[in-house]
Amino acid sequence: MRVSAKVDYALRAAIELAALEDEWPVKGERLAAGQSIPLRFMENILGELRQAGIVQSKRGAEGGYLLARSPGEIALADVIRAVDGPLANIGGLRPDQLSYSGSAAPLRDIWIAVRASLRSVLETTTLADVAGGELPPEVTAATADPDAWAWR
Repeated sequence: MRVSAKVDYALRAAIELAALEDEWPVKGERLAAGQSIPLRFMENILGELRQAGIVQSKRGAEGGYLLARSPGEIALADVIRAVDGPLANIGGLRPDQLSYSGSAAPLRDIWIAVRASLRSVLETTTLADVAGGELPPEVTAATADPDAWAWR
């Protein structure tokens, strides 16, 4: 799976905002500095997250950004979908829309399983989980396997 810089930035921005919940609203400059993200990228990402209903913005000297819902109610998958669309697509199609023939016919099931695996982590892990350093047991179990860290 390839994760774009945009998705990485969006997740980091949302997690930083979740970590600063007691200080809402937070200026975009502070979020950008806190995650070493160029301010221009941060502003664009925050705009997309605002359009998707993930964050809200307040204007004025005391303005800034805050999450639209509690950090515990926003899954990582929500943020990814807001800036990048569906979690898994093949050539712009959802896995369940694919059809292969002959010996490649089972490949559709593989793509469905990949999507299900992504969902099992990204839909169950919230911004609060990451910001608080308390990841779901399925995630910690997966990362405890030394094979998970092997580059292949």
